[in-house]
Amino acid sequence: MQNTSGNKWLGSGWKMHRTLSEAQAYAESLRTFVEREHPSVHLFVVPPFTALSSVCRILSGTQVQVGGQNMHWADHGAFTGEISPLMIRDCGAQIVELGHSERREYFAETDYSVNKKVLAALQHGLHPLICVGETAVEKEFDVAETSVQRQVKIALHAVPLDNIRSVMIAYEPVWAIGEAGSPAEPDYANHIHGIIRDTIALTYGPQISREIRIMYGGSVNLGNAERFIQQSEVDGLFVGRAAWEVDSFIELIKLIR
Repeated sequence: MQNTSGNKWLGSGWKMHRTLSEAQAYAESLRTFVEREHPSVHLFVVPPFTALSSVCRILSGTQVQVGGQNMHWADHGAFTGEISPLMIRDCGAQIVELGHSERREYFAETDYSVNKKVLAALQHGLHPLICVGETAVEKEFDVAETSVQRQVKIALHAVPLDNIRSVMIAYEPVWAIGEAGSPAEPDYANHIHGIIRDTIALTYGPQISREIRIMYGGSVNLGNAERFIQQSEVDGLFVGRAAWEVDSFIELIKLIR
């Protein structure tokens, strides 16, 4: 079930990298590039919270959207160290990344807490970027499809039909992420993207599922990005370390625009 939603997407999650001054310099350089070149690709960056407001301000009015790296589902409360959807909106961000495998592994994130955050994000007009992906063990035992389907179904539970088009999904196999990761084969990634789209179609219908943006992430770099972006089910790329330097991100933009 191929996506028909138009131009490709390219984003970068910065994780726990970039001081405020470094993030500002990155954003300034990116702004200069996109205002000069006007690439057709949809762009976004996900800086750390300490730089979120500044990066939003610098990139305001450009084609580059900005996202937060996580979010609590409550608007406010006694949740020391957490960030609310209201705070993310107040910074000027449009996107919030939810359910990354590192959040699940190190901070007890579950499919059910991801669902609560997705619903809260949509309530406040944010675009949830939902990260899903199987572990190496799940792949070895041939339950990758089942694992990803479960994550998608629970994350989207009770999402109204009127809001589903605001959702974005990043397929990031856990075994492909990080310094020790190795990228999925493009045809394998394409297959799982199709499974995700078919899973969405079961609830929202095939037409709407074709409009949902599904991106691949996991050891993407300049050497393999083009092979992924050429896959029929891959709507874009969510890149980590290969885009942490602005010059590298710009080279990726040039490659897929």
